[in-house]
Amino acid sequence: MSAGPGPGPGRDEDPARHPDDWPGNAAAPDPADWIPLPATSVDWMDDEEWAARLASGVDEDEPTDPELEDGPPDWEGMDAAIAEAREITAAEGRDAVHAARMVFDGGFGAVGAAPGRRGPGQPGSSRSFPGEHASPAAAFGSGMALDVAPPSLALLGLLATAAGDDDSYPGASADEIVGAICALHRMEAYVTGRKLAAVAEFLRRRPAEGCGPKGPARMPEAWDEFAARELAWALAESQRAADGLAWLAHHLETMLPGTKAALREGDLSQDKAAVIAKATQFLNEKEAKATEDKLLGRAGKLTPPGLRDAAARAVMEVAPKKARKRREEGAKRTRVERWSEDTGNAALAGRELPPAYATAADQRITAWAKELRAAGLDGDMDVLRSRAFLDLLLGMDSRPTAPAGRPPDTVAGGGAGIPPTSGAASVPPGFCGHVNLTVPLVTALGLANRPGQAGTLGPIDPWLARNLINSAARNPRTTWCVTVTDQDGHAIGHGCARPEPGNHRPRRPRRGSPGPPGGHDPPGPAGDADHPRFSFTATDQHGPPGGYGTWRLSTGIPGQPDLIIALHPIATEECDHRFEAAGHDPGVLLRHLTEVRHARCTAPGCRRPASTCDFEHNIPYEAGGRSCLCNGGPKCRRDHRLKQDTRWKVEQPTPSTFRWTTPTGRQYTTEPTRYPI
Repeated sequence: MSAGPGPGPGRDEDPARHPDDWPGNAAAPDPADWIPLPATSVDWMDDEEWAARLASGVDEDEPTDPELEDGPPDWEGMDAAIAEAREITAAEGRDAVHAARMVFDGGFGAVGAAPGRRGPGQPGSSRSFPGEHASPAAAFGSGMALDVAPPSLALLGLLATAAGDDDSYPGASADEIVGAICALHRMEAYVTGRKLAAVAEFLRRRPAEGCGPKGPARMPEAWDEFAARELAWALAESQRAADGLAWLAHHLETMLPGTKAALREGDLSQDKAAVIAKATQFLNEKEAKATEDKLLGRAGKLTPPGLRDAAARAVMEVAPKKARKRREEGAKRTRVERWSEDTGNAALAGRELPPAYATAADQRITAWAKELRAAGLDGDMDVLRSRAFLDLLLGMDSRPTAPAGRPPDTVAGGGAGIPPTSGAASVPPGFCGHVNLTVPLVTALGLANRPGQAGTLGPIDPWLARNLINSAARNPRTTWCVTVTDQDGHAIGHGCARPEPGNHRPRRPRRGSPGPPGGHDPPGPAGDADHPRFSFTATDQHGPPGGYGTWRLSTGIPGQPDLIIALHPIATEECDHRFEAAGHDPGVLLRHLTEVRHARCTAPGCRRPASTCDFEHNIPYEAGGRSCLCNGGPKCRRDHRLKQDTRWKVEQPTPSTFRWTTPTGRQYTTEPTRYPI
């Protein structure tokens, strides 16, 4: 009897339908000994032979399968046999044959021999759930061959077949879909492993000066300073992400071959491989191997936080002094980070803080949050802790009070009232911060609801934009600029506001005083200190040549002078050199205009704000380059140095675009900043 699983359900005691000589139990028969049946064979007895067999009275508990008895499966004729035996469609039969063929042909090696695959890291089920017929995803069901198959290109093809043209997994049960998800998770790890191997090979070809290949992995101890920059541009990733990718690839190659193999085999995800790598970053090769041995047997079954704890304990057991060093080195990178949440709110966090101090601070936040709750402030403990966090940082007191003459929904906070449940869109009175706030004029005027931009915090919704600009208007130290954009949001004009001379200011009646007899109220906004009302009107003055006129901006706040803004053109396609500086130093105005045109570093993907960058001449000033809009722009210090590397090339084909060419010959073009319009 030749070995091999049939397409239908197996025996109860063998739910996975594994024959006695299935791979992992014994060697399969040599295919050379198989005798294929004719492709046209659908039945193995004619009517007379069948009638004689019935008349003989021979009773068998389970008839053998003639398709497998005398030779290998007849793949061409098996479609019809399965369809007839199960009374299912020929297409369903082909799906079952396709899965069985991959198992028989060794496309997945010793299927079932690696119990650590599934989640990845979770063993396959020990029992199957046979159905009436096999769906395209049947082999991914519990206990089936593909439920524990290692990742490969063949597995990816079967996953695509099981998903169908519209990814609806036709005919598949929920169990089979879960099996497909697990297989895709293993494939993701496999592809990540191959990507990291390619990154490692790229680093081999970009060694730092004096760092040749070393050890069995043939890896340099360090790689070229700008190698990760090339990866960041090619992948459109941040510099931090590219640095992390390069470091992980190098560490897996040189220190963690077991983790690298587990990733390629689908037993670990990239996140889990990174957990092990970070835990072992200060260990030597022998110590890293000992740590791996403690983790890899169960790493696939642990969640990333669970693996992080296990890895920390393993390092402390293997090299306790190195664990201390890791903590002390991390403390040198202590910092406070601020970033924009996906929702449009903001985040603020302390990183690499001393554990005792962080614990004490956390307990103090909780204690003040309980005070706020006892005082009647609404919200769950998360809301109250965030309110307490801000109170302690800003010296405020958010406990609700209701003094005489004050509504009960305001509070005393350093002498200024703020909403007790301020939320994301409110701004405390007296707010003062250094931020480049960009708000569309129609949003500021209340004519439309278009989003704004708050510096490095990113996009802000129209209501928060109005709250912030209204708060800024109440602060006399606020400076104002107006930028004109084209249909794509690129800056084509800009002007900075200056107070209108006193003898030109229109005289306005005080608030509440009557207007001229028989006339109407004078034009202009009617605002107050708490509710500014903006206006933006043309003046009778001539604007700069080729510019966009001269305008008057008013906040509508009594006592604040109107602002006059002359809008100058910004060179984008052609340059008339009107802002060219005489020497190397660009001067205040030229530098400001380049920072308006490019609000961040002009290198691809760099997020460094232009205000913290160098003004860099594309053609060096010493080589005859102009200090002008057509030959300069902001570059962070790192990209300034990169541009000076002879292997890299930067061109400025138009005043507003920069074309970068890497040592590999790939080119990337950066456009001007796109402002909200």
